[in-house]
Amino acid sequence: MTQTPIFRRFLLAFALAAVVPLCLCLAQQSSPQPPANPSGDSQQPTETLKVNVNVVQLFFNVKDKHGTLIPNLAKDDFTIAEDGNLQTIKYFATESNLPLTLGIMIDASGSQRNVIDMEKEVGGAFLKQILTDKDEAFVISFDITVDLLQDFTRDVHRLQAALNKAKVNVDYSSGGIPGMGGGPIPNQNAPGTLLYDAVYLSSHDMLAKEVGRKAMILLTDGQDEGSRLKIQDAIEAAQKADAIVYVLLCADRGFYGSIGYSGEGDMRKLTEQTGGRVINVGNKFDKLKEAFDQIATELRSQYNIGYVPTNIKLDGTYRKLEIKSKQNYKIQARAGYYAIRRQD
Repeated sequence: MTQTPIFRRFLLAFALAAVVPLCLCLAQQSSPQPPANPSGDSQQPTETLKVNVNVVQLFFNVKDKHGTLIPNLAKDDFTIAEDGNLQTIKYFATESNLPLTLGIMIDASGSQRNVIDMEKEVGGAFLKQILTDKDEAFVISFDITVDLLQDFTRDVHRLQAALNKAKVNVDYSSGGIPGMGGGPIPNQNAPGTLLYDAVYLSSHDMLAKEVGRKAMILLTDGQDEGSRLKIQDAIEAAQKADAIVYVLLCADRGFYGSIGYSGEGDMRKLTEQTGGRVINVGNKFDKLKEAFDQIATELRSQYNIGYVPTNIKLDGTYRKLEIKSKQNYKIQARAGYYAIRRQD
């Protein structure tokens, strides 16, 4: 059936000390598709975790000192602590085929003009590789606005079409980039790349009400210009949504000349706190493809731990998590969670 494009704009009020409205612009082809019915015994553990609000669920990777993924470990190979207190592991699995909800976020600011076509091509190939009929994804672009180019869907063709819609916001007639002062050096006082706002919106509006495995992949140079929110607000929103964040640093160094850019530090904070990581690919096609392949492998090689916390209060406080391997392997996991009551 042919779908007619629907254009909507939502005004969002943030529950922060300073309440500021932001706009998420939607250009979607259809309403979200209903999730497929779970099939077989392999889905039963996920269903149990969905309805038990007392269970804290963690997805994580295990690596050796060389960064090689370590498979086939058992529950007794791990300990988990919450705020320093050891917890009893109630659920453990090495499943890599649990349903995945994925957000692809593409930076369409002027600094990306020489790499965005590469990002579209490789990002589309990654979606074809990673998505199964149980998974769904959405596409967001961000520059001086945050735009939802495709809502939740399992249709890879729609997702690729959405990526292709992302266009660099460059005003060539004025010789500059909107929101960046019209010159080669970004103007900090004008909006240009709403990166932190985009992460917040993706987390708060798209992923927070989803269940199961959730991840965001940001294609960006990491440079934020003009967001109304701070990096810590973005981190907190991602943690509350239980979303793993990967950042692929795509940058044309020639755009910045001698001034460089300073976004990598904040991107490392974002990824380390949520269980993902930063991969620096520059403007190299092969490096970007390799990075996407690494992410696909990691998402298919996650361990899953569940426990009922000894602190049963759902008071909204942040709880620090620490998973340890008895073999001293490196654990790639989110640093904590917020004890909030989940909506059904």
